[in-house]
Amino acid sequence: MLTVVVRRFLLAIPTMITLTALLFFSLTAILGSPAALMLGQDASPEAIAALNARYGFDRPLYVQYFDWITSAARGDFGRSHTTQQSVAAAILPCILVTLELAALAIVLAAVAAVVTNTLPVGRHTLGPLVVAANLIGITVPNFMLGISLIFVFSVGLGWLPSTGWSPWSLGAFEHLKHMILPVVTLSAYYFGVFSIVYRAEYRDVEKRLFVQAARAKGISRSRVAFRHALPNAILPVITFVGLSMGQLTGGAVVTETLFSMPGIGRLLVSSIASHDFPVMLAIAMMIVVGVVLMNLLADIAYTVANPQIRIH
Repeated sequence: MLTVVVRRFLLAIPTMITLTALLFFSLTAILGSPAALMLGQDASPEAIAALNARYGFDRPLYVQYFDWITSAARGDFGRSHTTQQSVAAAILPCILVTLELAALAIVLAAVAAVVTNTLPVGRHTLGPLVVAANLIGITVPNFMLGISLIFVFSVGLGWLPSTGWSPWSLGAFEHLKHMILPVVTLSAYYFGVFSIVYRAEYRDVEKRLFVQAARAKGISRSRVAFRHALPNAILPVITFVGLSMGQLTGGAVVTETLFSMPGIGRLLVSSIASHDFPVMLAIAMMIVVGVVLMNLLADIAYTVANPQIRIH
């Protein structure tokens, strides 16, 4: 197993280097001179040239990329052009908020999708409700779902706070109470996707001989579902979980803005509005690297869950 992990990780390194290089060059080509962005449209050519020389923006792009990637590998992403704060120091507390939000959302979506579509009562008695929840999660935009949840549970019933974020230091109850609506909002779409994928695979597994044999032995329906069918039907969900973790950051931008959460998505929006090039670049790089790493973890988890797969 260690050989598999090392081999997969070594293959991921050139992928990350290639993607970060494309990201760096494309952002520079699309946004133009960072100095012009920082100084605005009314800046004189002399001021732009002076700022380019100050920050090294007048050097060749490949030299800038090499310096940036070597510094980023050491955890140094430069300083924010807006606040003069270290980019790493600005991003760290925000990324912890986003990672917690994304992890809770993906776990809730995956567990709810698997359990509701595995339990016999969930597949038969509650089947129409699960299908309706799937459709709502997939078709309703998360900002609209979030507004609806705020209207019902915050404005109407008064059970949950509508916006804001409470750190763990103020108490676990307050923290989790503020996380409920954002987590449900962000997980709704993925619950629908995971449910559809898992339900289709589960129906295929149900028809296989080993499941029919287990039922013929008189084993209870719940035990057949969880001991025999679930381990074989959950494999596609593992893949989708890995792929979805990277996408969650995009969804988190809307969710964090809607619920006023100090996450990485909200920081990205503010850095774009203020033309803060180092912060934009660092966040985009973290998203790219995060997607690659999550795909790597999903690939390894799939290999562990399915012994039939062999690495040649």
